[in-house]
Amino acid sequence: MRLSPLLIAAFGLASCGQSQPSEPREEITVRSPEQDQLHKLTPMNRDIAMKRAILGAGLRCKRVTGSGYVTEYKNLSMWAAKCDDGREWAVYVGPDGTAQVRNCQDVARFGLPACVIKKDGSQAG
Repeated sequence: MRLSPLLIAAFGLASCGQSQPSEPREEITVRSPEQDQLHKLTPMNRDIAMKRAILGAGLRCKRVTGSGYVTEYKNLSMWAAKCDDGREWAVYVGPDGTAQVRNCQDVARFGLPACVIKKDGSQAG
């Protein structure tokens, strides 16, 4: 049986781009002191920190009536805060100490974790 050069070339190209299975990658987590300190704050001081992040993002919140840890998302610590006007905010704290704030109504639409505070306040991972 003889294979044409064109068929051999097509077979060779079909196998291109296939790589051998690699070892599972170990995730590296970079954490900042700011991320760790949020877990150590009293509820009142954590509410103050959340309010500062919300106001710093140019959003409105007269008073935070409750806040808590949600989860780790990629390299961000996700927190949730509820304001006295009924708005709920997701606050993402990065390893560089910066915060990003999103409306909790929007996070599900973008495929982000829901703003559900862990009951015991514990940290994942």
